[in-house]
Amino acid sequence: MIADAAAPGNDPLDAPSLRVGGVVPFSTTDWPGRLAAVVFVQGCPWRCGYCHNPHLIPAQGPREESWQDILGWLDTRRGLLDAVVFSGGEPTVQPALRAAIRAVRAKGFAIGLHTGGAYPRRLAEIAADLDWVGLDIKAPAADYIAVTRVSASGIPAFASLDLLLRSAVALEVRTTVHPALTPPEALARLAGELAERGVARWVLQPFRATGCADAELVAAAPLGAAIAPGLLAELRGLVPGTVVRG
Repeated sequence: MIADAAAPGNDPLDAPSLRVGGVVPFSTTDWPGRLAAVVFVQGCPWRCGYCHNPHLIPAQGPREESWQDILGWLDTRRGLLDAVVFSGGEPTVQPALRAAIRAVRAKGFAIGLHTGGAYPRRLAEIAADLDWVGLDIKAPAADYIAVTRVSASGIPAFASLDLLLRSAVALEVRTTVHPALTPPEALARLAGELAERGVARWVLQPFRATGCADAELVAAAPLGAAIAPGLLAELRGLVPGTVVRG
């Protein structure tokens, strides 16, 4: 007896409709070392001032892509792309993400995820289907509200970090550096928090004013952010695998 084989939702290709705000068909930077397409999932619970994709923050976007069309297009990319990266926004905001990931994995693609760790329980549900995660840790835990503008947002972010460190998923921890939001003393405290958890690799991403919609943050760093060599050496003393990625 064959039971439930065709039941809606049981086939990984029968993914519910994921709300997608955009697609990059080819990227060499969103998953370092892999050729990937990037799916930008609509919606984010946080309001980071330096966000370069503010149009993805609302639950409903001004222009959305058809998820079923994306799945069909991925069929034409087999053998040409290594992977698909789900980015955002915050991809774990949507319950449909899990089925969407499984639909893409069923086509033979490796799965990457960009996340701020806002929903650790949902992240735990999909961890086994992920090959790589780029996790944004935005500030020391106590300073998160200054970046995300949402109280207590550091709690789920660090819970997600702990979860991923316990998992078998390849992990890249990264932090956007802005002189007003993550000054040197904050970065030093964050390095200590990461070191205590055993983080081995930490990517610092200097803020870039281009595309930022927050005039005050742009005015505070109109030429972007620089990381002084002495500060970088201090941070590497705590997390030896600290690198700067422009």
